[in-house]
Amino acid sequence: MRDSYLKSGLTMSELSDRVRFAKSKISELLRGTGLYPRWEILLSLSAELKMPQWPLQRLWQQAAFEAQKSKEWVERSSEKAALTMSHPVPPLDHRAFRELVEDCYALYAQVFLNDDQRDAAVSDTFDILWLSWNDALASPDLRRYAWNVLRTTVMSRTPHIDGRPDFATAAFDTVAVRSLAEADQAARTIQIEESLGLFKAMSRLPDHQLDVMALRNLCGMPAERVSALLGVPLATVGSDERHAIHFLESVMCPPPETEGNTP
Repeated sequence: MRDSYLKSGLTMSELSDRVRFAKSKISELLRGTGLYPRWEILLSLSAELKMPQWPLQRLWQQAAFEAQKSKEWVERSSEKAALTMSHPVPPLDHRAFRELVEDCYALYAQVFLNDDQRDAAVSDTFDILWLSWNDALASPDLRRYAWNVLRTTVMSRTPHIDGRPDFATAAFDTVAVRSLAEADQAARTIQIEESLGLFKAMSRLPDHQLDVMALRNLCGMPAERVSALLGVPLATVGSDERHAIHFLESVMCPPPETEGNTP
């Protein structure tokens, strides 16, 4: 919403006059400070800023619950405005793009999040894309723009330790662990311990290498699909994977230390 305001050319006074809210309240909202806003003010602002209201409302509601607002508060805050809202559909090209990538986005999100968080992150991603669709289309590469939105959304929900994503719990759902479903408990324990170590090492990879490794090795996608999904050349995918593997091997299987000079 702040970006839409900055692009609108409106002054704060003009916007305040149009929506009948105090400039201080609007400024507070656009700076992300103060109390969590009621839906009525967002609805009025979105109309003046020509923003799609339906995805904005879903994002507002999701964030309200995450801010520990009760279901009753959410309903009271939006019941009057809901009567005047239409439920438009996203642009056709947005819907087509979503059909192409949604399953892959969900697989990526599953690496880092549980099922409920995964679904919320993917849904939020496409709502955010709908709100910024013109910017996405005007970007150098729509796929790369959309992937950055997905990654930011997923990582905002992923626990972090020392600035790096902590997704070790996903080790319990790797292909290697699932393949041992019928194996004895000792074999499963060994595999889980190895997976936990691998995931911890992977968290230290640069972002682009981590994404490639997650898609290639944890989601099982071919390199060509990863290239198309990320909006990067196939050679870049191969290079990122090689560098990531080299780093992981150095961490997981370090060379033996030499003990002085041999006689």
